[in-house]
Amino acid sequence: MDVLSDAVVAMRTGRPHAIRHELPAPWGMRFPTGEGAGFHVVLRGSCWLIPAQEPPIALNTGDVALVRGDRVHGLADDPSSPLVEFPLSNGEAPYREVRHEGSGPSTVVLCGAYLLDRTRAHPVLSGIPPVVHLPAHLGRYSSLRAAVELLGSEIDRPQPGTGAIVPSLLDALLLYILRAWFDQRSHDERTAGWAAALSDPAIGSALAAIHHDPIHPWTVEELGIRAGLSRAAFARRFTALIGQPPLTYLTWWRMITAARALRESDAPLRVVARQAGYGSEIAFAAAFKREYGVSPGRYRRHADAEPEPA
Repeated sequence: MDVLSDAVVAMRTGRPHAIRHELPAPWGMRFPTGEGAGFHVVLRGSCWLIPAQEPPIALNTGDVALVRGDRVHGLADDPSSPLVEFPLSNGEAPYREVRHEGSGPSTVVLCGAYLLDRTRAHPVLSGIPPVVHLPAHLGRYSSLRAAVELLGSEIDRPQPGTGAIVPSLLDALLLYILRAWFDQRSHDERTAGWAAALSDPAIGSALAAIHHDPIHPWTVEELGIRAGLSRAAFARRFTALIGQPPLTYLTWWRMITAARALRESDAPLRVVARQAGYGSEIAFAAAFKREYGVSPGRYRRHADAEPEPA
């Protein structure tokens, strides 16, 4: 997979939940903090996103907002409307509909949550702001707009298969939101770090090689050749953008993939070690313990003891 896809898979703990709200004015909902990230898609009408201690943001038809899970926020027909507590996710069916009582003009909003473990977050996601607002500008983010239109169509006119299609579209929506945000950032001359790295052809090429084949015995020189740079120039550029040297990042990513294999499979440790690019189970165990503070076996036992997410 590519870097962004890998980043989301590494921290995802379950499928997204979503609720379609039909909301006659006046109305207001308050969403508490959570482990992942909340999202709102305005399917019809308009409303206001009200982040805690920040100015309200006007949302119109087709607008998309992603809110980091550690931020309390509200959604209302007007910034002055009282907010009633409403959980983003309650462990019920992945998708349901709620029609609220009232006689005023209606707004239809899809609200939900992505179940993400921020302790497993890839640094590519560390620069995402508390609120990402992507207005429905004509001609911009065509893939995101298409995903929103497909979601709206499936939700407004359910057909056989809608129950499987909606969660898949919600998964795609998260990637389209992140892609649009990174694209937006890449056009800012002041952009540095991961947003710059993903749009940098040289460093992007090296990252793609690492993520495509993490078990390959990469050297800085070989990655530099992939990037079209000398060994020294590549190492400097990679470290400046990514925040760590190329081989340090390679080892870190191998440990992330190994941890995922330990959580999600029952493959023997020697197989996990080989899949992480280590010929020796002992060397792998030592590297894993340096990264996670526990042995691979103890990490797996702890993961097996955790309850499955809803």
